[in-house]
Amino acid sequence: MRGVLAYVALGSNLGDRRAMLRAACERIDATRGLRLLRTSQVWETAAVGPPQPDYLNAVAEVEACLTPRAHLAALHRIEAALGRVRDPATRWTARTLDLDLLWQGGLALQRGDLVLPHPRITERSFVLAPLAELAPDLTLEGRTVREWLEARPEEERAGVRRVGPL
Repeated sequence: MRGVLAYVALGSNLGDRRAMLRAACERIDATRGLRLLRTSQVWETAAVGPPQPDYLNAVAEVEACLTPRAHLAALHRIEAALGRVRDPATRWTARTLDLDLLWQGGLALQRGDLVLPHPRITERSFVLAPLAELAPDLTLEGRTVREWLEARPEEERAGVRRVGPL
C-alpha cells in the first residue's frame, strides 16, 4: 500500500546534535508504516525562549502509511527512546530531540494536540528554510513555502545558517 507524503521537523540542542538528528531519521525509517524518502541540509539557529544552546534543525520527507495520530505517536516514541523527557509545565526548553509533524497528505486537522498543518509552520524560518529545500512549492494557507520564507523578517532569516548535510 502506498502512503501519503509527510514532512517532519527535527531539532536538537543538547549533546551530539547532528548524531541525534541522524538517529531520529534512522528510527523514522525503521518504524513500520513510515519510510524516510530524503532529508534537507542541517541548519543552525539560536533557540527560542530562555537562554540555551543553539539548535540544529532539518526536515525529513516521509512516506506515511499511518494515520496522522499514529504518526505523531510514533514520533513521540522516537523522542522518548532517544532521551527526550516531555514536561508539559515547561515550553521552549533545551532538548535532546524535538520531532514535529508539520504536514501530512494535505490534511487540515485540529484534534487536541494534533494540528495539521503545524500551527506555527509559517512563522518559523528554522522550519521554513529546510522545508523549502524539499518542497518549495508546497502551498500552506495560500502561499508556497518559498513565499512564506521570503516573507519572514530578513533579520530572522539571517539567523538561520545552513551547516551542511545530515
